Amino acid sequence: MVNSGYCFDKGKPTRLDGNSEMGSTEILEKETTENLSNGTNSNVEAAKRLAKRLYHLDRFKRSDVAKHLGKNNEFSKLVAEEYLKFFDFTGMTLDQSLRYFLKAFSLVGETQERERILIHFSNRYFSCNPDTITSKDGVHCLTCALMLLNTDLHGHNIGKKMTCQEFITNLQGVNEGGDFSKDLLKALYNSIKNEKLEWAADDEEKKKSPSEGTDEKANGTHPKTISRIGSTTNPFLDIPHDPNAAVYKSGFLARKIHADMDGKKTPRGKRGWKTFYAVLKGTVLYLQKDEYKPEKSLSDEDLKNAVSVHHALASKATEYEKKPNVFKLKTADWRVLLFQTQSPEEMQGWINKINCVAAVFSAPPFPAAIGSQKKFSRPLLPATTTKLSQEEQLKSHESKLKQITTELAEHRSYPPDKKVKAKDVDEYKLKDHYLDFEKTRYEIYVSILKEGGKDLLSTEGNEPVGLKKSHSSPSLNPDASPVTAKVKRNVSERKDHRPETPGIKQKVT
Repeated sequence: MVNSGYCFDKGKPTRLDGNSEMGSTEILEKETTENLSNGTNSNVEAAKRLAKRLYHLDRFKRSDVAKHLGKNNEFSKLVAEEYLKFFDFTGMTLDQSLRYFLKAFSLVGETQERERILIHFSNRYFSCNPDTITSKDGVHCLTCALMLLNTDLHGHNIGKKMTCQEFITNLQGVNEGGDFSKDLLKALYNSIKNEKLEWAADDEEKKKSPSEGTDEKANGTHPKTISRIGSTTNPFLDIPHDPNAAVYKSGFLARKIHADMDGKKTPRGKRGWKTFYAVLKGTVLYLQKDEYKPEKSLSDEDLKNAVSVHHALASKATEYEKKPNVFKLKTADWRVLLFQTQSPEEMQGWINKINCVAAVFSAPPFPAAIGSQKKFSRPLLPATTTKLSQEEQLKSHESKLKQITTELAEHRSYPPDKKVKAKDVDEYKLKDHYLDFEKTRYEIYVSILKEGGKDLLSTEGNEPVGLKKSHSSPSLNPDASPVTAKVKRNVSERKDHRPETPGIKQKVT
């Protein structure tokens, strides 16, 4: 079922003129504060003036617009409402209106900010076309569904694409308890299939290569903005690169890629061990050729090798017997990476820090909104940092653990009949494997937050955190020498692959 809560990142202010000592963002915020204290009429008039400037890009960049429309305060809501009045969607289909809207500015910002903007869009579309869709919520539901369908059809997906019938089936019962018109859904599906949704970008951003991950320099030493690692048709799935994030651990690691997206085994030629200087900075594990230097900007290759640890789980690679001190990292998109350290203590230290970062900062998952109800589909795991307090984060993890535990029990109480097709058996095993892994992951996350959460990130000890039941493999050879291979090539960071059947255990080679 589609759930509202899906959408898109942060712009920077431009200067008003050559003589101004204050950027447009600061002036806007100053004007906002002043007008909030001057009464309702004054607020509305100020909102109208600012909305007009934002719409006409009067000394604002495209990336500035969303930042001010999506703030969670009354004045920002007024500005957004006035801004949307510049768009007349009367007589337009939802997909036409959405394309028109997205081309006017850069839909960027935190997840909650993007969500608010699309709610304003949905309200405006409904007011222009009150007889087309039953309610504002129905419009917003379809808008989110289109954004995710866009990702499914035009993302880096090697697996099976969503069919029109699956799209229709997934949206059953979400239109005020009823169904949307099948003709409407077919038309929307075909529109997105034939032409993907695109959003505007600032002129200077368009000049950059899509593969560029490095930030522009403000003073020759420090990056200006937070960029995104990777390029997808759904920006909130990209890895956030924050140059000002805290560094939680660093040191040399040898890496071996065992599985690409969704557990698809990595081709043999790309599975060799390579040594990097690893830096766990924020929610990203950077793998660099050279030792970390705070004043040095990251290269394109560093960014390509980076691994987001949001919703990830690190554990001892007890099944790997060829080298000592190896831990396994399973990422949100189900890639599997092996890392070798210099000692058991260092291995446990990396496991602790990675799992702690994941537990503390991973934002609540989105439901698996696009997919047939008969076909298993994992939920989307946003790379954005959670906005919940530590107490709220613990409750969120506990709620998710309870939900998954119940779902796993129900799933296993109805195993597939022996007469069913092999494909259905594979689907059953895939879901079982997913639920079992998620249960373990959330058990560890809950344990970490109960033991201290953020406080543990500032400690230097390597005591087990949330992994007290794990044990080293007795077959690991403690006398084997560490890997010292040099890095010679980048690794593809593909986004979506059809999962393999987890019932067949792979042997790591």
